[in-house]
Amino acid sequence: MRTVLAFNDGWLYLPQQVDDSVPDSRFEPVRLPHTNVVLPHHNFDNAEYQFISTYRRRFSPPPLQAGQRLYVDFEGAMLASTVWLNGARLGEVRGGFTPFSFDLTDHLVPGENLLTVHLDSRERPDIPPYGFVVDYLTFGGIYREAALRVVDEVHLADVFVHTHDVLSQQPRVVIETALRNLAGAPRDLAIRCELLDGDQLPLAHVEEPVSVPGERLTARHDIALQAGDVRLWALDDPALYTLRVTLLDEGGAVDRVDTRFGFREARFEAGGFTLNGQRLPLIGLNRHQTYPYIGAAAPARLQRRDAEIIKWDLGCNIVRTSHYPQSRHFLDRCDEIGLLVFEEIPGWQHIGDEAWKQLSLDTLRAMIERDRSRPAIVLWGVRINESADDEAFYRATNALAHQLDPTRQTGGVRYIWESQFLEDVFTFNDFGFPLREPVHTPYLITEFGGHTFPTKTWDAEERAVEHALRHARVHNQQLGAPAITGAIGWCAFDYNTHQEFGSGDHICYHGVMDIFRLPKYAAAFYASQIDPARRVVLQAATVWSMGDRSGGGVNPLVVFSNCDAIEVFIGEERIGRFEPDRATFPHLPHAPFVIALPQQHITWGRALADLRLIGTLAGQPAAEQRIAADGLPRALALAADDRELVADGVDMTRIAFRIVDRYGNRLPYANQVVTLEADGPADLIGENPFALAGGQAALYLRARCTPGEVRIRATTPRLPPAEITVTLRAPGSG
Repeated sequence: MRTVLAFNDGWLYLPQQVDDSVPDSRFEPVRLPHTNVVLPHHNFDNAEYQFISTYRRRFSPPPLQAGQRLYVDFEGAMLASTVWLNGARLGEVRGGFTPFSFDLTDHLVPGENLLTVHLDSRERPDIPPYGFVVDYLTFGGIYREAALRVVDEVHLADVFVHTHDVLSQQPRVVIETALRNLAGAPRDLAIRCELLDGDQLPLAHVEEPVSVPGERLTARHDIALQAGDVRLWALDDPALYTLRVTLLDEGGAVDRVDTRFGFREARFEAGGFTLNGQRLPLIGLNRHQTYPYIGAAAPARLQRRDAEIIKWDLGCNIVRTSHYPQSRHFLDRCDEIGLLVFEEIPGWQHIGDEAWKQLSLDTLRAMIERDRSRPAIVLWGVRINESADDEAFYRATNALAHQLDPTRQTGGVRYIWESQFLEDVFTFNDFGFPLREPVHTPYLITEFGGHTFPTKTWDAEERAVEHALRHARVHNQQLGAPAITGAIGWCAFDYNTHQEFGSGDHICYHGVMDIFRLPKYAAAFYASQIDPARRVVLQAATVWSMGDRSGGGVNPLVVFSNCDAIEVFIGEERIGRFEPDRATFPHLPHAPFVIALPQQHITWGRALADLRLIGTLAGQPAAEQRIAADGLPRALALAADDRELVADGVDMTRIAFRIVDRYGNRLPYANQVVTLEADGPADLIGENPFALAGGQAALYLRARCTPGEVRIRATTPRLPPAEITVTLRAPGSG
């Protein structure tokens, strides 16, 4: 039977290329995922991660029975990996965004073996996305997990599960399996496909004999069901099933693979996007996989949390994995919580030579084969982001996508309006306003905003409010245009970039949240579109001061909320009851409130009283916000996303800290220094002490391998310290 063993601890790392004769004492012990250099959150040169490093792992292989093979599987290493076992070169893999494997069997020796990876993290022009300028960073390191895999010489190489006729009375599951035979002779086996529900209880199965004559064989099986037997995968009820494929011979199971999937129908059509036959307007954001300090080397918890932020904190129903395949942990969480995904191949405007194009095709194949059973993914991106036309290349990418997955449509993200339309969906980056009228359908806006209005958390109030309203205007227009299937804003989070882009500190401040995943006012706009039955949102887009806007004052007061109405008080005086600005934003589920305050309360030179807002639903109070008029720091707020971690040496959570007024509102101009200490078996990752910008920031807490309690203490001048506790539990104990 197949055995998969985690292969993430026990690695040694040296930030230079060396051969196996160099002693281990020169190396640093590390665990995967690993970044080749920890960096500040901004103001660094991307050349700092561009070098060749050496990873090595000494190991004793698991016992192998006759006919078994041992593979090492890497989920991602940036950017080119040359792998050696006991001095034998196994090969080179060029590309950092998709998994790769090597068969170790023929080079194993009794006892200890030495696996070596020479990792080239330079931005090589022969490897996508490089060859010209790129508006993001790839960082370096074996930044995703690794595993050892023991399989029989006849084993399952791939399983693709797709569903059909899900809206009929007889939905079907189709299973396509690729079998690999390294035995050198034909093998007669049986293949069993078993459908399991969300509780892993069997629903149906099919079993048939199969003869595997050569190196590879593809088999297809169907399971027919009744409509009442299954639940559809939907945004509010993302029902997941498991398809278990088992290879059997006379002695029992030879191999087994479980694949998670869902029953759903997703289509982009001229009249809109439909999920399970119902039109669904798409509201989304783009996501980069990079983080402050650790680059792309984020463990599962942080990856999953990003999906939760986009779905639950920001209220989006779709995310685009700009501009490359992203972590399986992120995609797993999208499957689990009902967040649609548009996944695309690596690149940014540039198309290289024929060898470069072949690498793109190879990456496209690896991406689709890895992710094509996922219910969350509804569109494959088969065009290099914002590239010029290349008919032969893009006919090849489209053909390959349709060959590998005939169940999904393709899109090709462009910013050239007259570009050749070869894909199934015309996907376009529209940075103008008003939006263009579609000339091709189906039509999806894949970027807007972004570089046209970068906004920092400490920018003046006018800019921060306008940033949020620009997102509101675009979504209002697209939701009122039946020919537009949706709009995906640029972007969810600020991100590090090359010096040709972004601000002077090499950050693109395009996010509705900052690089730490902490909100700007634009995040409140997205959150305000959430159904109030799920969560009530009430956020005034103001620091409530007289001198923040040109000319002074706070008019108009913009509030993002999903309440029916808002009552406004200044001090003890009730100003009035106000309704959303539906005249300006008629198509949004929840229009912003744009409130003209009485002039006597916003006179230049007159002291303001505290602002108080009460949001009501069906006439009843549902939410309240107060903002202190004095604007003075009253507390240092400290929070952990998770109060429990696994003591495995890699698990992490975000530790956010803010300077707030007496009601808990962030003070964006508080720039004092905050110092954090961690007492216990965990380490703080990031700049510490930290000079605040925008009144908020975050570090990461990384668990060590010892269970226990960690006390995190934050201090800053003139304010009381703040403390929280995080518990580290033993792996497998919870």
